[in-house]
Amino acid sequence: MIELFKILSNEHRIQILTWLKDPHEHFAAEDIEPEVKDYGVCMSVIQRKAGISQSTASAYLSSMVSCGLLKSVREGQWTYYKRNEEKIRELAEYIKETL
Repeated sequence: MIELFKILSNEHRIQILTWLKDPHEHFAAEDIEPEVKDYGVCMSVIQRKAGISQSTASAYLSSMVSCGLLKSVREGQWTYYKRNEEKIRELAEYIKETL
């Protein structure tokens, strides 16, 4: 759990989780369709919206996958990300019951 809280202490990571909760609201349709339904949102689209470098975006997203907050799918040269809703529910339940 400590690792999750460390990851959530970064504003960009929180923004990414928020954006991925409803990609259609936060990203232009031409940037996410039709892949969003099956795969999620491409790393380059997230990186561009966040205004961070490719290496920083990659590090942020990798850490979020490692701790289980995001799932990733590799399709050719592209990597797509979406929220792991089960893990996010577990975290919310932990906070509700423990803190």
